[in-house]
Amino acid sequence: MIAITRNDERGLTRIGWLDSRHTFSFGDYYDPERRGFRTLRVINEDRVRPGHGFDTHPHRDMEILSYVLDGALAHEDSMGNGSTIRRGDVQRMSAGTGVLHSEYNPSRDEPTHFLQIWLLPARRGLEPSYEQKHFTDEERRNQLRLVASPTGQDGAVKVHQDVLLYSALLDEGAALEKRLGAGRHAWLQVARGAVLLGHERLAAGDGAAVSEEEALTVRALTPSEILLFDLG
Repeated sequence: MIAITRNDERGLTRIGWLDSRHTFSFGDYYDPERRGFRTLRVINEDRVRPGHGFDTHPHRDMEILSYVLDGALAHEDSMGNGSTIRRGDVQRMSAGTGVLHSEYNPSRDEPTHFLQIWLLPARRGLEPSYEQKHFTDEERRNQLRLVASPTGQDGAVKVHQDVLLYSALLDEGAALEKRLGAGRHAWLQVARGAVLLGHERLAAGDGAAVSEEEALTVRALTPSEILLFDLG
C-alpha cells in the first residue's frame, strides 16, 4: 500500500525570511490526517534567506536531523556545540531532557535550503547529544547510502529510534530496489528531480508512505535526490 503526499498538499509557513513546507502538521499548520508516519513526526523543507534564521529556542524528547541541500546552516546549542552544516552533511541533535539551540544562514548572498526532520525517540529523558557527519556525492551516487541508524554503523549518525535513513543521488534512468523486512514500513521523500515509485510518479517535494509491501523500486526520471526511511 502506497499513500502519497504531493508537494502542493503540504502546509506552508512564509514569514519573509523563511519559506517552509510541512509534510506533516507543524506549528500553525494542522491536518488531522497528516500528523506523522510511524515515529516520523516532521519533514519540513526550509528555505532561509541570507543573514536570517531561527533564534535560540528549546526542544526536548525529540531526535532532530538537519539535511542540507544547498548553502550552509550555522548551528549553536546549550551543549556548547558550534558548527556549520553544508550540502552533504547530516546533523543529529537528540534533545532529550532539554536543549536550547539556534540555526541561521551565515551567507550574505546565498539562500540556505535544507530539510528538518523530527523523529520520536525510543524513550524519553535521554541525555542531550549532538553529532554531524559528511557524505560525499560519490558514496551516494546511484546507491542507497545509510546516513542515520540506531547503532551508527557504516559511519552513519546515531539516532535513538528504530529507523534506517538512506540518501541517494540518482542519475536519469538509474533504479534502486529496497527490500523491507516483515513488519517494516518506509517513507520516501523526493528532495530534487522526479522518480517512479513502482508505477507512481513523484516529483520534488512529494513524499510517499509505504506499508505492507515486501520491497519498493525507485527509478529516476531526471537527475534526482531522495531520502528513504526504513521504519519499524
